[in-house]
Parts: sequence; structure tokens; C-alpha cells
Amino acid sequence: MSIRKLLLPLTGTAAGEAALSTALQVARRFDAHVSALHVRVDSRDVAPLAGEGLSGAMIEEMMAATEKESGDRSDAVRAMFDRFVAKHGVTLAPPRLGEGATASFEVVTGREDDLVAQLARLADICIVPHPEGGDEVSSSNALHAVLFDSGRPVLIAAHEAPPSIGERVCVAWNGTPESAEAVAAALPWLERARAVRILHADEYQRRGPAAPELAKYLLLHGIAAEVAQFRPVDREVGRGLLAAAAEFGADLLCMGAYSHSRLRQLILGGVTRHVLEKARIPVLMTR
Repeated sequence: MSIRKLLLPLTGTAAGEAALSTALQVARRFDAHVSALHVRVDSRDVAPLAGEGLSGAMIEEMMAATEKESGDRSDAVRAMFDRFVAKHGVTLAPPRLGEGATASFEVVTGREDDLVAQLARLADICIVPHPEGGDEVSSSNALHAVLFDSGRPVLIAAHEAPPSIGERVCVAWNGTPESAEAVAAALPWLERARAVRILHADEYQRRGPAAPELAKYLLLHGIAAEVAQFRPVDREVGRGLLAAAAEFGADLLCMGAYSHSRLRQLILGGVTRHVLEKARIPVLMTR
């Protein structure tokens, strides 16, 4: 299996360039196409406010303001994309096999979570920019859409684009179906990596195969992975996991995303949330 198409939803400019840099590194590594996408807010979505006691004139004014704000944001994202591809000499072309790293840009209008989830289903991986400013990772519409509704893996870009990605890869393993899905999604990366380390901990392990069994499985794919046990830091498994990845010099962490509830405030488990919010390297996840 290889990676040929990357979907990159861009919602703003602050984290967008770092995500574009990450996507370009991935595209060059796999001779893939970056399909950049910006979802404009549909001003008609404010129409239901008519039932909230607002007059028609007030609603029209709100729709006009929404349309202007959406258009300004779309223009800014497009300008950022154009500057980036010009600076890095990226070929603008539709997806084709065997043309190396290429890119395209599309603007669509509607609900971001719905459209991103649908379009991601025909991409090999979706790269999500790290949330901007004070936004929490767990509130990212694009992240939730891909993880829970697309059936595809998601790569969460770091705040800053790393100098490399996929050379030294850590796999967080705890024997669950989610971690098994993450390993399957990571195989194209693991096959190309210079070094692979499986990270496990007693506090992280659930019912299922242990880390040494995963190492044997990866050998069947020609991947020689070392096994290392890590310890929680200050009783936090996520912090210990990131410390172990940093000690290895990893430039990519692969893991499953875990949840016990579909409620937004509870949707990501503690380890998953900590890793997404604190990781300084890209994180490849599946659900």
C-alpha cells in the first residue's frame, strides 16, 4: 500500500503554512498529490435564527456580515496557498499517477465537518493543521470529522513544520483494535523509516497482543522494530509517551485515538488528548 492523495483542509493562515510544509514533505516522500481544501461558511446557515426573535432585516445583516467574513478568510487562505506553492516550486496539477509531488486548491461552501469527512473518504490520508491560538485540539471540526466519520487516517501537523517526517517513527501500542488500525495505516511509513520503535507501558496496555508480538508481525513486512517500555511522567501516560518519543528522536508518532463517549467534551480520551495538545511532532491517528 502506498500514499497517493493527501487531503489538507485549511481553515486559517496561522497554522496553515506549517500544515502545508508538512503536507509537501509527505507528498515528496510518497510522490503524492496534495488536495488543499477550504470550506467557506454558508451564510444561509444563520437563517434558522429567525425563530429566535430576530427580525428579517437583522438576519439579512448577519448573513451579509457572515458572507463578507467568509469571503475574506477564503481569500487569505488562497493567497497563503499561492505564496507557498510559488516559494517551494510545487507543480499545480490535478491528481495523476507518476508526476511526483503536486498540489491543487479548491473552495467549497457548506458545513466543514460534513464536507471534510466526505471528501476524506477518497484520500489516503488527511492532514489536519494544528488548531490556532487558544483553540483546543479536541474542538477541531476537521479532526473530529476525519477521525470519526471518514474511515481514513489523519495526520495532525505540529505547530511548526519538522525538518523531517517519517525517518524515525514511534508506534504507541496497547493491544487494542484502535492501535491495530493505527499500525495498518502506518505501514507505508514504517516500511520507509530508517528506525522504528514500539512504545508500550503496563499502565497503557489493554486486553490484546503485547508489544513483542507486534514486533514479530512487523518483521513479516520486512520492518525491524525495537521494543521499548516507557513509564508515565507525573502519573500521566501521555506525558510519558511523548517523553519516550522525544528520547528516541522521533519525527512521527503513530497511535490509535480512544474515546468512551461521542459527546464533544469527552470525545477524546486522556492520553489521546494530551498527545494531541502537547506533541511537537506530527501524530498519525486512526479511530
